[in-house]
Amino acid sequence: MNTNRMIRLLGSTFAAALCCAATLTAVPASAEVIIAPLAPPPPRVEVVPAQRDGYVWDQGRWRWDHGRYVWAPGHWQPVRVGYHWVPGHWAQRGPHWRWIEGHWA
Repeated sequence: MNTNRMIRLLGSTFAAALCCAATLTAVPASAEVIIAPLAPPPPRVEVVPAQRDGYVWDQGRWRWDHGRYVWAPGHWQPVRVGYHWVPGHWAQRGPHWRWIEGHWA
């Protein structure tokens, strides 16, 4: 195989790899759309643990799992300097409910 052809092949392979990497990092793994046919139950009352330096508390939530709501307890999120945590929540869209994932803003 001549040198020019090898360089073009390597360049194309590198470009394809960059494209794939950009695609994989552009959409978070949790970008799945979750829609439930009925409203979630009222939130449970959770005792928030004592403040931890470098973390923010992410409250518990109801998650839709195989046709029913299941409680997911709260947990700590590592702080991102310069951002604030926006908790996830259910939002009504017509007759259905859609989960809006928690995120840093």
